[in-house]
Order: sequence, then C-alpha cells, then structure tokens
Amino acid sequence: MPVADDLISRTFRGLSSHISAARGRDPATANVSSLEILLTWPGVQAILAYRLANRLRRSGVPLLPFAVSYLSRVITGIEIHPDAEIGPGIFIDHGSGVVIGETAEIGENVTLYQGVTLGGTGFQSGKRHPTVGDNVTIGSGAKLLGPITVGHGAKIGANTVVVEDVPPCSTVVGNPGHPVRVDGRKVEGPDADWIHLPDPLQDAVKSLSARIKELEKQVAELSGSEQPDVEEPDGEPKKGRSSAGG
Repeated sequence: MPVADDLISRTFRGLSSHISAARGRDPATANVSSLEILLTWPGVQAILAYRLANRLRRSGVPLLPFAVSYLSRVITGIEIHPDAEIGPGIFIDHGSGVVIGETAEIGENVTLYQGVTLGGTGFQSGKRHPTVGDNVTIGSGAKLLGPITVGHGAKIGANTVVVEDVPPCSTVVGNPGHPVRVDGRKVEGPDADWIHLPDPLQDAVKSLSARIKELEKQVAELSGSEQPDVEEPDGEPKKGRSSAGG
C-alpha cells in the first residue's frame, strides 16, 4: 500500500537522521553499531519517543501522547513535552535531567548536553518557553528561562542561566548569562570546547590589576621609592581537557 510504504520510508529516514546526528557529535559512537545506538543512547530514544508523542498529539489522540512522554522520561531521564516544536538534526548527549517545555521551539542541528532546561517563568499563558535557532550548542546544566530567543549559531556555556535574548553567533557565559563575542574563533557548530570560552569578569579583573600596577609604578617614581614587586596577572589561555562532558 502506498500510504504504508510512505510511512515506513519516513520512519527509516527519521531513524537514520537521528543516528547520523549522534555519530557526528559523539565520539563514543565510533565503534558502536546503529542498533546499539538505538537501544542504548537515551538522547536518541527520547527524541524518537517525542516524535511519536508529537504526531499523536497533532492527530488529536487523547492521553496517549502524554503516556508516551511519561514512559520516555522514566526510561531516559529526559522530559520533552509533546507540544514542543523540535527541528531535524537535534542531538541530546547523555541527556539525564534535560527538560524541554510545552512552548519551546528548537531549530535544526541543535546540540543539548545533560541537565539543560528550556523552561518557563511564572504562570502566564501563551508563549513562555525559549526559541532556539539553528546550529546552537547548549552546555551541561544550562538553564534557558522564559520566551527568549537564542540566535543562529550561538553557544551557551555550561551552567549558564539565560533570561535574555542571545544574539546570533555569540557565546553566553555566567549567571546571569553575559553575551560575548569569540574573536578569531569559529563559533558555529556543535563543538564542546567550553574551557576556552571568554570570561568578561575575569577580563575586567585583569584590566584593573594591570591599571593598579601602572599607578603604583608612577607613585614609586614620583616618591623615589622602590617599585613594588607585583605579580603579573596570568594572561595565558586555559589549557587542559574540556569540562563539557560527553
């Protein structure tokens, strides 16, 4: 039957796309079969369950969409409301503790790590959850709250709390989140190099420290005393393994 063939074809294409997303962004899939990914990767399982629940919800089926969502949460530790809108190519790495609210909207090729929340604020009706653009990466434990918009290619640092709109191709760190540009580095794409994210507060402290040393030098020259031995602030970039997990 043409309808049945089309449904089977779409199902296999959907499975293939989710497996490809996992392989493209999780090094742990290097020596793992596609069947193992389907059976043991909770992020892939949660998205497949969401697709089923969302389709049932759009078809007007009562109760069953939420039953599917509930079982998925019990099995995977990931909670996705059936009414959320999620584009193709999403990948949830590890996934435990991820929450995606009812009016959340997620674009294409988005990567979420464990503990991410796309939540609401207050009890208002209507749009109350974040809208996430394409090619966005959201680090472990990040909380995006309210009807904010995250622009294309943005990166949200681990444990960042975001309550305001995020410009495209920018990086947000801290609590509350501070949008900053990454000079000379490629922002777009699901890399997890959180350890080299810019820190505006640290930059401000370094600038103040350098200014104080210069003032102390001028005072010493005017008074004829010895210049104080002040340790130079460490300007070298952080090195080491990424703290993003995965």
